[in-house]
Amino acid sequence: MSNELRVTFQPSGRSVFVLPGTVLLEAAGQAGYIIQTPCGGSARCGKCRVRVVSGKCSFKTPEESTLDAGSIKDGYRLACQCRVEGNLTVEIPETSLFQSTQKILSHNAGAAIIRKPRVVKKYTGSGGSGETVTRIDGKVVHTEPGNSEDRCYGVAFDLGTTTIVATLVDLASGSDLAIASMVNPQTVYGDDVVSRIKKCRDEKEGLSELRRIVIRAVNTLIERVLKEKGAGSDNVYEAVFAGNTAMQEILCGINPKALGEIPFTAAFNKPLKMKAAEAEIGINPAGDVHVFPQIGGFVGGDTVAGIIATQLDRAKEPTLLVDVGTNGEIVLSNGGKLMATSVAAGPAFEGARIINGMRGTTGAIEKAVIAGGDIELNVIDNVKPAGICGSGLIDIAAELLRLGVIDSTGRILPVDELPSGVPEKIAARIVGQDGQCSFLLVNGRESATGKPIYLYQKDVRELQLASGAIRAGVNILLKMEGLTPGKLGAVLMAGGFGNFIRRRNARRIGMLPPVPCERIRFMGNTSLFGAKMVLLSKDEEKYAAHVTEASQHIDLSLNPGFQEEFSSAMLFPEGE
Repeated sequence: MSNELRVTFQPSGRSVFVLPGTVLLEAAGQAGYIIQTPCGGSARCGKCRVRVVSGKCSFKTPEESTLDAGSIKDGYRLACQCRVEGNLTVEIPETSLFQSTQKILSHNAGAAIIRKPRVVKKYTGSGGSGETVTRIDGKVVHTEPGNSEDRCYGVAFDLGTTTIVATLVDLASGSDLAIASMVNPQTVYGDDVVSRIKKCRDEKEGLSELRRIVIRAVNTLIERVLKEKGAGSDNVYEAVFAGNTAMQEILCGINPKALGEIPFTAAFNKPLKMKAAEAEIGINPAGDVHVFPQIGGFVGGDTVAGIIATQLDRAKEPTLLVDVGTNGEIVLSNGGKLMATSVAAGPAFEGARIINGMRGTTGAIEKAVIAGGDIELNVIDNVKPAGICGSGLIDIAAELLRLGVIDSTGRILPVDELPSGVPEKIAARIVGQDGQCSFLLVNGRESATGKPIYLYQKDVRELQLASGAIRAGVNILLKMEGLTPGKLGAVLMAGGFGNFIRRRNARRIGMLPPVPCERIRFMGNTSLFGAKMVLLSKDEEKYAAHVTEASQHIDLSLNPGFQEEFSSAMLFPEGE
């Protein structure tokens, strides 16, 4: 274990711990900030400006040519070029954030849109003796005494298989007021959607039970964000949900059993709307609940939200949108044409089915590098490690592949088969167990559980399944359009997890196509951001419906070449 460094971001005061040499852009992502990098982190656009308030960092002035001497003197740096060398305090200007709390992106890249919320509050009267009337699409839904125009809220949801995230939004200003998240409690019935679909199909009360659980979770999150803001539920007038197909259908009380059998049909492709009282969502009973449209199969509302958040259909070059999670959704934009598919990546990226796996929370090994002839680990919150999360799993595998400790078939080699040049400290970590080899990451004295933490052979196999499925889906879409990876102008990584992946390592294990790292861009939680866009603008609601209709759904289960492509993608690529 190495001495980690604290990086504190202002104005929030949020802190993270990182390894020495970590790029500030990565540290910001670990803290939950998505900084603009339209040039892919190549120091050409200057959009990732941050100000180092105190502490030590390294930067190369020639690479920071977009900053003038005065800015550098005042402490400004490019987050994509600045590396952490000591404890830091860093200020992130609002203009450097991709998902700005003060504006959302319009269809014309980079421009602010005029907010057009469906909810409007108007005070009528004078001297405090009047009342405030709330209308949704012009229809009166609520009246209250006095002037409460400044209390007009909505809530946006990312409804994931593993995690649910909620953001309370001021509909008048567009600002995020509070955010909360929790593990989807449905995971007790299985860590993937297939197990939940099976429960709905096979058990008489399966659907109602799963719906009751998710509604309770949603309402718990609403209570949390309202408590943080000090607001009441009667002043929340709209809730927008973007999630995968199965989760959205269960939320709406629709049995997703058709998703469990060929041809894996989604129950709806138009947006669904209902009153909060009917949906049992804990906002104003007369408020509206909006569920995103779905493209087809397992390509659901979260993917549609990702398309509008990134304006994927407007990309000038062939562009991939990849959302890595329990299900991997992939959309290829080529000349305005949208092709969307999904793959069963499995929950390895969420830390599930990994023997010492865990979610990306306190105690998780989230980064690994080889330095000084040994492996150095970054642990979330700088505590004793308790397990390995998805980003850490990718890093560890990539580093061991580079050393030759893991071969292209995914086998952890025994010491007597290691290539020459493997450091002694690395070789000493290889342990034979039950006819297979494991790699010791942390001994029992240094772990939070008192037990050693290993990367097991089974863990590598799970990673191969997950990354191979995504790569196979990417390859199929590219081949259908007659494209090679080199023709891609950008690969956009969506989802909360996508922001924590090291691009070079994702390429090394074959999860992402072999494109230059500067073309791989982190977009953050586009599902949540897309939901917020629809919450704030009628135009974005129409845009979401438009891209849904314009997208071609590709069912890989019907593609005769998928199994062969998948088998090939299970092998780790040679060298990098």
